[in-house]
Order: sequence, then C-alpha cells, then structure tokens
Amino acid sequence: MDIWSKVKRSEVMGKIRAKDTKPEMLLRSALFKAGYRFRIHKAGLPGKPDIVMSKYKTIIFVHGCFWHFHEDCAEGRIPNSNSEYWRKKLTKNIERDSKNIKLLQDDGWQVLVVWECELKSESSILKIVDKLRMHLKI
Repeated sequence: MDIWSKVKRSEVMGKIRAKDTKPEMLLRSALFKAGYRFRIHKAGLPGKPDIVMSKYKTIIFVHGCFWHFHEDCAEGRIPNSNSEYWRKKLTKNIERDSKNIKLLQDDGWQVLVVWECELKSESSILKIVDKLRMHLKI
C-alpha cells in the first residue's frame, strides 16, 4: 500500500529527471575542471550516454543506484510495496543497460559506468577523475 494518493505519487514520480541529475552535474563539473571536453546526452548512440568523450572514444554513464539496481549499494534494492512491479521494472532497466553497453563496445567505444553512490563526496569524485585519467593513459 502506498503512503500517497495516486495524484501525489504521479506528481512525485514526474519530478524524477532522466538527465542533468545532481550526480551527473558533479562529475561533469569535475571533468571539465580537469581539462576534459565532452558532449552530453548525444542522440544517435545507444542509451543516449550521459558523457561522450569522442577524442578518447569513451562513454560514461552516470547510473542512479535505485533505477539501475546497484547491487553493492543500500539504495539498490527492491521496494517492499509493489515489489513484483519494481522487480520487473528494474530487471528491464538492467537488461537495457547491458544491451546498450554491448552495442557501444561492439562499435569500438570504451564504456565506463559511474554509480551515484560513488559521487557522494568531492574526494570520491576526484578519485574517479584520476581513475579515468589512468584509464585513458593521459
């Protein structure tokens, strides 16, 4: 049983953004400050990647822990209410993510997934930027 009415639940769910989320903006800002240039939400690529670094043939997806069912995170869980619906929904999200990543890799892209929980502090964001720098061998 939901704690909100259908109208209130619809209003709340309608405010959830698919792009320009806070974790995505934090990572983009750190990458830009580190001197990386990129495109965002490039249409025409599978999954409309959050960050596209064409120069390095690298794509970064910033995944929300709940919506992409991050197994190693407290946020990556099935809600207790309407759990069968959420299990199906999140499973489809995982399958779609895997398919898109495979398509991109088959096309020669390096694909990195950064989880929302990895972007909680400035020091963790800087670690991700350093890890990316090492990955790109710059």
